[in-house]
Amino acid sequence: MSTLDQKIIAYVEDLGQRAKAAAGALLSASTEQKNKALMEGAANLRAASAELIAENQKDVEYAREAGKPDSFIDRLMLNEERIEGMAKALEDIADLPDPVGRKLAEFNRPNGLKIERVAVPLGVIGMIYESRPNVGSDASALCLKSGNAVILRGGSDSRHSTKVIVDCLARGLKAAGLPEHAVQTIGIADRQAVTALLQCDEYVDLVIPRGGRGLVELVRDQASVPTLLHLDGNCHVYIHQSADLQKAVDIVRNAKLRRLGVCGATESLVIDKSVASDVLPKLLDNMPECEFRGDEAAQAIDSRVIAATPQDFHTEYLDAILSVKIVDGLDDAIAHVKAHSSAHTDSIIAEDEAAVRRFQTEIDSAIVMHNASTQFADGGEFGMGAEIGIATGKMHARGPVGLEQLTSFKYLVHGSGQIRP
Repeated sequence: MSTLDQKIIAYVEDLGQRAKAAAGALLSASTEQKNKALMEGAANLRAASAELIAENQKDVEYAREAGKPDSFIDRLMLNEERIEGMAKALEDIADLPDPVGRKLAEFNRPNGLKIERVAVPLGVIGMIYESRPNVGSDASALCLKSGNAVILRGGSDSRHSTKVIVDCLARGLKAAGLPEHAVQTIGIADRQAVTALLQCDEYVDLVIPRGGRGLVELVRDQASVPTLLHLDGNCHVYIHQSADLQKAVDIVRNAKLRRLGVCGATESLVIDKSVASDVLPKLLDNMPECEFRGDEAAQAIDSRVIAATPQDFHTEYLDAILSVKIVDGLDDAIAHVKAHSSAHTDSIIAEDEAAVRRFQTEIDSAIVMHNASTQFADGGEFGMGAEIGIATGKMHARGPVGLEQLTSFKYLVHGSGQIRP
């Protein structure tokens, strides 16, 4: 490796050492201390609002000059309302029960041993994400409340915003008597720093990527540290033949257009052919800003639908584009969703309870909804205060990753002198 590579490795390992020491200190932190750090961090964010908006504007201008799409800019941009949302999320997390020390199970053995299984922090978490600055704030708060130290690696596009956010949180930690290095950010733009973090086995216990498929695949392929993967959100809404069509129109519009750049945005629309000629034109009328790309059956119903390619049904657009597939009943719908879903969030709009039960049973995604917008795929909406991501795998955690999912457990065994024969 070159000298520069060695310097990057040393830099990341230094962050790791500091984080590991901070994680050790957090093991004995009280709930009151952690909550105070979060509340102080929220106050600091509000006080630094003007500075944060000014620094964020530098990030936005950089992204525009780089030719980033509007959906990317939307995820990146901060304003007073979004900063208030970040601060409120910190306060909401402070209000949640402390997950550390929960007694998960207790049982007594015939030999008199009393065994408890209790929740404990994971340790040091590496959080790698792309453009959304609020991810750094939410992730830091969740890690802190669950007793974990965190090393943030936000996208280079958000580096100015991230620095201000981390400074606000670090001051909150200091005010609560907790180590400031419990929240750190990788301050160099070189992408080799990501590789160094992914291979920092000695100090980092878990890496969580949050971003597009390219980032997640990079983490999957290069990490020697355990990972909790968050894949792209090719989310589906299926309109069943029993659907209330006005309800369907309202839900699909919200699921697609409320915010284009979130992973819970619907990208693929599946419609039963028995109601397609009634509902598809209504959707087009109500969503004039959205481009519909459909199969031949959809095009035959309404000329405003343009031809879809096979790739369209696999695509997370993060834009005002929606793929449309007309299906022949529930079997066909389930087969289509299974073939194209990224296992993030899928929804059925139906009044037939048997169809709902079957769809929710057979679609093996992290979140399967009924008569609701896929944009509810969010830790805050699930009552978690916030989330660090939506896990689409099946190990350790699945769906919104909140406080409880950021803990592991250990066994406490109490004896009275027992020895094993």
